[in-house]
Amino acid sequence: MMKLEFITIEEWDEAWWGRMEQIYHEAFPSGAKTEAILRSMLNRRIGYLHAGVHQGNVVAMAVTGVAGQVADKVLIIDYLAVDNESRGIGTGTWMLEQIRAWAVQEHNIRGIIIEAESGATESHKERIHFWERNGFVLTSYIHQYRMVPEPYQAMMLPLGEPGNVPDDGEALFRYINAFHKVAYRKG
Repeated sequence: MMKLEFITIEEWDEAWWGRMEQIYHEAFPSGAKTEAILRSMLNRRIGYLHAGVHQGNVVAMAVTGVAGQVADKVLIIDYLAVDNESRGIGTGTWMLEQIRAWAVQEHNIRGIIIEAESGATESHKERIHFWERNGFVLTSYIHQYRMVPEPYQAMMLPLGEPGNVPDDGEALFRYINAFHKVAYRKG
């Protein structure tokens, strides 16, 4: 594993975005949030950008946001991507560990939620397997968005003592949908 530095960007920074943008677009070529939406999320302090940096180069990036109230506060990992050359050597797991530590320390979260494409292709299976290897639990509920063709499933990593964070997929999508609603809201 290469030596990496973890950076969290809380306010939009054009220079940092320029260093992460290629990884983001390669990993999410369609359906990803636009730069304008990401900028708005950071400017309104509802989202964060994270970077894994090796020798000055960004090799991993993530977009996150906090949802829920104090007793059931969770982190939503909206996007997590690793550049092609840094895959398969633990970079994604390292990045996830850094995000987890940051979210617990800075936001006292109770769990981490992601949504994974619910498909039968090898790439779908590999992505779900990555999250499962890192402690996430796949829920059986399949969510179909109106504007997105592929279905999704929620996955959750509970932290600490079991609290008020539900472990069923439909309830987890209430957090995800609430986060998306705020993220896409103007101003």
